[in-house]
Amino acid sequence: MGLRGSKLPEAQVLLLGLDNAGKSTLLYKLKHNAYVSTVPTIGFNVEMFEAKKNRKNIAVTMWDVGGQGKMREHWKSFYEDAAAVVFVVDSSDRARMEEARKELESALRSEPLKGRPLILVANKQDVNGALTVTEIKDTFHLKRVCTGRDWFVQPCSASTGFGVEEVFRRVVQLAKFPSDPGAMKENIKDRVHHLKTTRRH
Repeated sequence: MGLRGSKLPEAQVLLLGLDNAGKSTLLYKLKHNAYVSTVPTIGFNVEMFEAKKNRKNIAVTMWDVGGQGKMREHWKSFYEDAAAVVFVVDSSDRARMEEARKELESALRSEPLKGRPLILVANKQDVNGALTVTEIKDTFHLKRVCTGRDWFVQPCSASTGFGVEEVFRRVVQLAKFPSDPGAMKENIKDRVHHLKTTRRH
């Protein structure tokens, strides 16, 4: 039985991060358990999953939003109704850590994401010289930045599959589910329409 027409409690989860962090690879590894060689996401990818939380079936919709500079200004179109934020970091790209930190802080400061849980994915752990989870916690000042919200750092390699299931488990565990199960289907349609009309390029 698919999700179409289902009345399961649903959560929308944002998949954010800089370009080349591995967001789409993570999404498709989760969905198809396959390594998919991806091109930069212009716009967004969206996938739906079924899961169990507190022995109840739930539905999770993951929005993977492009991370290039010009796409980041559209991130805020997705903040409303987000049940959790998954922020993917290329742990091996030390040169862009500061850029990633600033983008994450900026997103978490926005009103609609107040108190929303954060799962920070320390991706590309299979690459030599990747920062450890502890180094990433310190670099991103997570104890300070995440005051008042649940957060977790998950080591991962989206290409090999290491840590991918754990990412999803954390999402299901931490996500805040909206009280109205019917609201989200319309939201997806509205949001896609809104993004199509606002994107000029």
